[in-house]
Amino acid sequence: MFCLNATMPIFLTMMLGYAFRKWHIMDGSFVDKMNSFVFKVALPVLVFQDLATVDFFEAWDWKFVVFCFLATLISITAVTLLSFLLKDKSLQGEFIQASYRSSAAIFGIAFIQNIYGEAGMGPLMIVASVPLYNIMAVVVLTVMRPERGRVNGALIRKTLHGIITNPIIVGILTGVVWSVLKLPMPVILEKTVKNVAVLATPLGLMAMGASIEFKGAFENMWPVILAVLLKLVAGVFLPIAVTLGFRTEKLIAILVMLGSATTVSSYVMARNMGHKGVLTSSVVMLTTLLSAFTLTGWLYLLKVQGLV
Repeated sequence: MFCLNATMPIFLTMMLGYAFRKWHIMDGSFVDKMNSFVFKVALPVLVFQDLATVDFFEAWDWKFVVFCFLATLISITAVTLLSFLLKDKSLQGEFIQASYRSSAAIFGIAFIQNIYGEAGMGPLMIVASVPLYNIMAVVVLTVMRPERGRVNGALIRKTLHGIITNPIIVGILTGVVWSVLKLPMPVILEKTVKNVAVLATPLGLMAMGASIEFKGAFENMWPVILAVLLKLVAGVFLPIAVTLGFRTEKLIAILVMLGSATTVSSYVMARNMGHKGVLTSSVVMLTTLLSAFTLTGWLYLLKVQGLV
């Protein structure tokens, strides 16, 4: 029941989004705007709230941040090497991105909040993994696009600008500065921030569910199945994390970083960078549906071992 109470509300909220889209309560334009609002406003405010109200120096954990970064880097390297086994080389970029790029921000924070009531180590996990996700996604989708081209200075500058101006990164940095400078949080500001931050999880999950598309899910079947397995199997790194002493919130943050669904934004990025997007949308849809069961299984194993 502990595991189901943690995972099923998230899954059902996502399915509500899917149902609302099918019932025409939401349309594509509304979902796009809701995704944009969550990404640009609600989620940055949420991570700001969690970081601004804690002692940053006490919360910072080099060991945890370095582990998340290295686990992400190793995962990207491994799936890149596997991608060279694909017969259709035009699928390499999509396969790589879909196999490693988690919904670490929206899905991850929702998962941690549902268990512990707050984002916990979610923001630190985002600091360690999300910038690397974004950098490598741009590099991979550019270098391995169907019509291969050269990586030039303009592309590098655009990538760096995108990272620096990423709303989630801005929210994290603002929260860190607020915490380090020990700035006060007046009651009026605190309640306003809380009112905006509380929207991030439900709206983000419903937008995610509303973005699920079954059309084309079974094209390029074997690359899709392989990408889904790679995305949802976090077992390689979890024993290492346990051995290194990570427990409770830190272990949950590592689990969702490695084993949560592929983010919907990976499809948007693939389409906008010259890829068909069919493989990506299929992986997003299947990992979103299956993660409700795989994450429940991983959480059950960790719970019975007394690790969370």
